[in-house]
Amino acid sequence: MKTAKINSRSTANLRSSRIAKRIMALSIFLLIVSSTALVSSLAYHNFAYAQGASTQKKMLRIGYFPNVNHAQAIIGFQTGYFEKQFGDNVDVQTITFNAGPSAIEALLAKRIDATYVGSNPAINGYIASGGKDLRIISGAASGGAVFVIRNDSGIHSPRDFAGKKFASPQLGNTQDVALRKYLLDHGYKTTENGGNVTVVPVSNADTLILFQKKQLDGAWVPEPWGDRLVKEGGGKILLDERDLWPQGKFVTNNIVARTDYLKSNPDVIKKLLAANVNETLWINSHKEEAAKLLNEGIKKITGKAIPEDELKASLSRIDFIYDPLKLALLQSANNAFDVGYLGKQRPDLSGIFDTKILDAVLKEKGLQPLEQPANATGASFGAVQ
Repeated sequence: MKTAKINSRSTANLRSSRIAKRIMALSIFLLIVSSTALVSSLAYHNFAYAQGASTQKKMLRIGYFPNVNHAQAIIGFQTGYFEKQFGDNVDVQTITFNAGPSAIEALLAKRIDATYVGSNPAINGYIASGGKDLRIISGAASGGAVFVIRNDSGIHSPRDFAGKKFASPQLGNTQDVALRKYLLDHGYKTTENGGNVTVVPVSNADTLILFQKKQLDGAWVPEPWGDRLVKEGGGKILLDERDLWPQGKFVTNNIVARTDYLKSNPDVIKKLLAANVNETLWINSHKEEAAKLLNEGIKKITGKAIPEDELKASLSRIDFIYDPLKLALLQSANNAFDVGYLGKQRPDLSGIFDTKILDAVLKEKGLQPLEQPANATGASFGAVQ
């Protein structure tokens, strides 16, 4: 009997041992399965995160003006052509400005990433940032700025400027510098400098109203405002600014970008410049259709289209280009220095241009790339202190 009990116990112990081993094996199996599932889950989520990061939308915030010499931007954005060129992975936001200094202030404050803008605000922004925060990356327009006087102002030539009141779109903008330089070249000082000619910053729309009220004698303005002052404000063109420049070429519109954005998003900038080149070529080969789309775009922005005859006259004074006209821009800097806007020492603008991406776009399209001189400014510019 004792032997039977012992055998029975042994058999029971053996069964318990086998069950324990099975339970342990099952636990290990479940642990392996659970760990594998966890690793797979983590790998999946990491892959999904990486995929999401790689397809995350980029953003481009870009400025332009409802002026005729901003035709590429107006047509491109108002028709949706530009957005199509950027594709689904770039979220484009546009902001319109009245004049260059406001656009450059927004750029330096990082409220926008790029903007179409005139030469002098770009120069001022470059200097204000110590040459660090913006680059001119393309051209857009040449010409399209005029000095208009009221017919009954008593002005027949520069000899009649004494005691007169003129307007420019904004203090320090491209037309403001041109006006002040023209006055200086003809022996006049403005009232703030002890002279007898008044220059006031007035928005283009308000300039037209003041012309009609005979509260201004003249204004240096971009198109279409020049022709509007003639047709609607009782004015006449005293000077087409093209007459002051070699071959009639001068900068009224370039594209600038924040340096940090340019370095971080060269792919987005390349799409912008490719779209601008395409639009420039299209405008120059489809002038009538372009004028119609331009006017429709201006109406969307301002609420009012330009009379057809005014638009035609305005466009006759503008060349749409992608060359940033480096030498002309540097002359604009000289002019700004001469009228007292750039400090006591001529600035060093050797780094203001970055047209490498534009050159790449032009080469891909079979077009002649721009020249890239080692020193874009010439030896006449001193260093910024």
